[in-house]
Amino acid sequence: MADWGPVLVATVLFVLLTPGLLFQLPGRSRVVEFGNMQTSGASILVHAIIYFGLITIFLIAVGIHIYTG
Repeated sequence: MADWGPVLVATVLFVLLTPGLLFQLPGRSRVVEFGNMQTSGASILVHAIIYFGLITIFLIAVGIHIYTG
């Protein structure tokens, strides 16, 4: 059986936390900007830290597993 939980969680979080897609933290002119489709080095770093924190919580603390086959 293949465990698709980590793959699915990582893919969904990667898409949702792309800087500028839904929100950008920090924004160029404000602290939080929504849907501006622009990015900066600082926002990439902040979104990477948020991504790491959420993926750690979902995969290690909660233990999401999706088995197929």
